[in-house]
Amino acid sequence: MCIIFFKFDPRPASKNAYRLILAANRDEFYNRPSKAADFWGSGNEILSGLDLEEGKEGGSWLGITKRGKLAALTNYLDARPNPDAQGRGFLVSNFLTENVDSYSYLRKVSLEGQLYNGFNLLTAEFKAKEDTVCYYGNKGNTEPINLKPAGIYGLSNSLLETPWRKLQHGKHLFTSVVNKNLHSEGLVQELLHILNNEELHTPDPAQERQGVGYTRPIIEALSALCVRAPGYGTRTNTVILIDAAGNVTFTERNMLNCDISQWNTHSFHFKLLD
Repeated sequence: MCIIFFKFDPRPASKNAYRLILAANRDEFYNRPSKAADFWGSGNEILSGLDLEEGKEGGSWLGITKRGKLAALTNYLDARPNPDAQGRGFLVSNFLTENVDSYSYLRKVSLEGQLYNGFNLLTAEFKAKEDTVCYYGNKGNTEPINLKPAGIYGLSNSLLETPWRKLQHGKHLFTSVVNKNLHSEGLVQELLHILNNEELHTPDPAQERQGVGYTRPIIEALSALCVRAPGYGTRTNTVILIDAAGNVTFTERNMLNCDISQWNTHSFHFKLLD
C-alpha cells in the first residue's frame, strides 16, 4: 500500500514556484529488505530506493533521473493477489532505465497489465521545452491518460482520484500547504508532517468494499495516511520538488531497524540536465 499527492505545474507563474511538488508514503512489511534512495544506473543518473527482496531485486516504488524522468507506483488494494504474478517494482525501474517517453511506455505496459497484480503507475518527463505526466492503472481504463497541468492529484490504492476518505483528507492538507508559497525547507517539513498523520478515516464504505477479505483492524489501519499495523505500515516518506529552473530537491525519511521510533532523513539536490 502507498499514497501519493502531487501538484504538476509545467510553467509556474513565479520563479519561486514549482513545476512539481510530490509527497509520497511507501507502506510495506517492516522486514522486507530494501535499499534507501541513492544514485545508481549508467552514470549514476537514477535516484531511487531499491527492493532487495529475493526475486524482486532492483525493483522500485518511486524514482527520478537527472534527465527529468520520474516514475511512481502504488498497489491496488486486493485481499487475494496472485502469488505468481510478476513483480510490479520493475515497472518503475524499467521506465527510468529505458529510452522511451512516458505515454509510449504506459501503452506498452497496458498491453501486459494482466501479468501483474493490481497497480497504478505514474510516469513523467520534466524537460526544458515540455513537462508531461501520465497515468495508467491496470484495474481501470485500458488506455493511459495524459494528466492536465496545473492540477493537484491524489493516488492511493485504488484508481487515480478515487475519493477514499483518507485521500480526500490528505489532498485537502496537501493543497493547503502547497498554496502557502513556502521556500523549499519549510515546504518539505510541512509535507513530511502530513505524511505522518496517523488519524483514522473510518468508516469508509468505498475502501471497505474494495478491501473485502481483509480483517476489520487491518482495514481501519489502512484508512490512515500514515499506516500503523503489527509488522506493517508506513516506512518511507518521500518529498520531491522541482522548481522553475529545474533544481530538484529529493528528501527521503526512512524507518530504521523495523522500529517506528528510529528514522533517518537524507536529502539530495541536483539540477536537471538539458
